[in-house]
Amino acid sequence: MGLFSGLMGNASQKSNEAVEQELEAILIEGEQVQLAYSLVRDLIVFTDYRLILVDKQGMTGKKASYKSLPYGSISRFTVETSGHFDMDAELKIWISSALEPAEVLQFKSDRNVIDIQKALAAAVLIK
Repeated sequence: MGLFSGLMGNASQKSNEAVEQELEAILIEGEQVQLAYSLVRDLIVFTDYRLILVDKQGMTGKKASYKSLPYGSISRFTVETSGHFDMDAELKIWISSALEPAEVLQFKSDRNVIDIQKALAAAVLIK
């Protein structure tokens, strides 16, 4: 179900150890992955210090963009769950005093967007 969910645009949880290996060159010394989700080929990664959004590009996915959002810079976020006619769920993240969201993530269902929102809330509000 994990691969099928990923292909359908649903986030599926990934192994922290596997993601740490994949992001070895990106993570700083001592930084650990707390939670990770894959969304088709992309990754949403929570570490002890920041949120990392990995956007794999191109046909092979070898080219990748890594967006790093320190938890202290995230000023607010919203979650929009799916409904009867609008089947997409959405997570928007703002940084500092920006008027527009720095990131908008779309999901085909809201099954894991609530879990991702909880992890984001815990990282931003508790730290």
